[in-house]
Amino acid sequence: MEYPDLTFDERGLITAVVQQFDTLEVLMVAWMDAEALRRTAESGRTWFWSRSRQAYWNKGETSGHMQIVKEIRYDCDGDTLLLLVDQVGVACHTGERSCFYRAMYPVPGDGAAKTNESTDGIPLS
Repeated sequence: MEYPDLTFDERGLITAVVQQFDTLEVLMVAWMDAEALRRTAESGRTWFWSRSRQAYWNKGETSGHMQIVKEIRYDCDGDTLLLLVDQVGVACHTGERSCFYRAMYPVPGDGAAKTNESTDGIPLS
C-alpha cells in the first residue's frame, strides 16, 4: 500500500497518537511505518514499529490489552496519524490506562489557557 498524502521521516516512520474513540482520552503515542499502518488497516488492531527492538509489535498480543481500531485519521501536514480505538484493558506498560497519567504542573483557574504565563509568572513563550 502506498500513502501519498503521508510524510514519513528519514527513518520511514510517522508519529501515531492513539485516542479512545468514545471519550477522546489520549492513550499513548507510538511509531508506525508503512507496513505497520498496512497491518493495522487490514487487521483492525494496532501494529507499531519499536525503535528500540527494531521490530513490529501488535498492541495487546501478549498482554491482552488490545486496541480495536475504529478510525484512522491524519493531520493537515500528513506527518501525524490519529488512531481512534476501543482500548481493551490498559494502554500503558506501567499498568495505567493512559501513558499520560502524570501532570507537569497545575493550570490556574478552570484549566483554560487565559494567559501566556506559567503558574510561577514566567512567560511560556
